[in-house]
Amino acid sequence: MALLRSRPSELGFEYELRRSERAKHLRITVSERGVIVTLPRHAAEREAHVFVRERREWILRTLVKLAAHEDAVAARGLGEGDVVPFLGEDLTLRLLPGDSERVGWARAAAELRVHSRDHSRESVAALLERWYRRRAREECVCRLDAAVARNGTSYSRVAIRDQRTRWGSSSTSGTISFNWRLLLAPEAVFDYVIEHEAAHIEVRDHSPRFWALLERRVPDWRESRDWLRRNGATLRLV
Repeated sequence: MALLRSRPSELGFEYELRRSERAKHLRITVSERGVIVTLPRHAAEREAHVFVRERREWILRTLVKLAAHEDAVAARGLGEGDVVPFLGEDLTLRLLPGDSERVGWARAAAELRVHSRDHSRESVAALLERWYRRRAREECVCRLDAAVARNGTSYSRVAIRDQRTRWGSSSTSGTISFNWRLLLAPEAVFDYVIEHEAAHIEVRDHSPRFWALLERRVPDWRESRDWLRRNGATLRLV
């Protein structure tokens, strides 16, 4: 993908133009990296500028939403006595001195005990992420195994990834991937993604047959999908 140039704008935001050999249509992406307009190989730049003007109100609304998400994440405390989410439950942080650089889960007390010499926000976040990743593998394997057992299907392995917007994927080789950040979401949302990827073992695409299959297994799947669309950008520790 080739960067054409950054475009100063009187529209209330700046945007970048990028040309892609694979793009078939003009596309606007709004993220924490800014506003990016992707052009197909033969599209004229003026088409992109017109397209941005036409979508100006949507872009501005999306930027406001993103700013609110960033504020929500920035407000999350990672200090002594603060809480972090885990599948809909609040776990209280206890910051303890020590050289072991580890996180222990006191389930009965609903506490995460962070043992470290450095209790800065960045260090605590790094230790917590390591803990969430381990728990994500355990939770995903356990729940996916139950799903495929009910469905009479199978898979080869589970991979745990770290992406901002993609929550799960299923490859033709049998690898099912999940985003560790799902553990920051409510349990029903987590289970929806598990069932979504389990259904892809049987139906690879998003055809009506796929959605009918998911509907039978997760009748309220739309609520979880919509929750992710609204709140997915806040599923971060920092």
